[in-house]
Amino acid sequence: MGMYCEYGKAFVREQGELHCVNVDAVQNSYKINKPHRLFQKEFSVKLCIESLPISRQRSDHFIFTYNSEGSLCYTVKPLLDISLLFIADHVEHVDSLRGFPEQMAHKLFVAAEEKQKFTDTSSSARALQLFSEAYGELVLKSLCLRDRGLLVSERLEEIQMFQQLESLDLFGCRLGDGHDFFRHITSAAFTSLVRLFLGDNLLSNEGVQRLTAPIRVMRKGLENLQQLDLSSNPLTEKGLEYLTCFKKLRELDVSGTNVKVDASLKSFFRMKMGMVMSGEPLKIFSHCECRTEGWAEEVINQWERKASKLPKKDPKPRTNALQFYGREKFVRENIHSNLNHQKMEEKMITIHFFKTDPHSTSQPPGHSGDPSTLSKARGRKRRMSDDKEEKTEAEPAAKRQPEFTFTSEDLELLSTY
Repeated sequence: MGMYCEYGKAFVREQGELHCVNVDAVQNSYKINKPHRLFQKEFSVKLCIESLPISRQRSDHFIFTYNSEGSLCYTVKPLLDISLLFIADHVEHVDSLRGFPEQMAHKLFVAAEEKQKFTDTSSSARALQLFSEAYGELVLKSLCLRDRGLLVSERLEEIQMFQQLESLDLFGCRLGDGHDFFRHITSAAFTSLVRLFLGDNLLSNEGVQRLTAPIRVMRKGLENLQQLDLSSNPLTEKGLEYLTCFKKLRELDVSGTNVKVDASLKSFFRMKMGMVMSGEPLKIFSHCECRTEGWAEEVINQWERKASKLPKKDPKPRTNALQFYGREKFVRENIHSNLNHQKMEEKMITIHFFKTDPHSTSQPPGHSGDPSTLSKARGRKRRMSDDKEEKTEAEPAAKRQPEFTFTSEDLELLSTY
């Protein structure tokens, strides 16, 4: 009995044993239909899972949270947030933000702030310039750097990038006449400045001359200035003559200077600037309203925190000692100067001038509506007018000086701008 299979071996039983009758056919068929190997016998596959270094892993594209069971889970951030983070990482390479929506620009500014782009000296100036050119006063409208002269010198390049500032407080910075920052104040970037506080800055008559040279000669600079603080500076009556170029000036503080309050001084302000002396301190010069306002408010705080950090230790002990005692001396001098300044303010005679508005029925700043106060003010005005008439009669008409003349020093100053 035999059995044959078309696709397999055929066996025949003979004397109780099975014999394959088509061995050659099966072998030949296998050789013909033998499958081809995709890889050689020696080939092996190894599964390798290598994680990136921690410094190269991008975790800022995900939001990590915990579920109710306490397991860590994450979700992907929106594409808009990821795009803003990418632009913030390379904000110094952006050409312009003009026309970019303000809401998106504010988010981009915050993202760049978190990336420390405004504290890194390699990108801070360019990044601030980019935002200031497009959004102006939204970036910074008011800047208060009171008693922070060291910060002004360290961040001078960045501060110069702020445009359309309306208020600037540099009281107590002690910058001196020749500081580079005063050249920037008189540039076109500060034409919108309304309030300027330069008290206790070691400004002499020469410093005021440099400050007013562009507007006196070229009619450019601080043309919109309305409040000016020049207190606690070594100024004399000669330095005050340069202030007549500020046609919109409404309040002026010259307390603690070398000027003498007499009939001549009052007559000068009344005749040349249309201002009278205030019987009470003006609120604008109390610095209670001076503060930093704008998107860059936290940037200024970051600068201050970074400047206040002590330098890292160096293996050289002498260098460490010099750095430590140098910082200690700086802090000690600041404390003593602040105490001395407070004592000087207590003894200082207030000399505030303000411009009266003849068409306004409201009371002048710093005055109350008390009838006795008004009568005293009228009495002072009568005495001022009497002093004016006496001085006019005493001086011959030929000796009266013109309103203002330009000197050779003014022309030399213009070449520096």
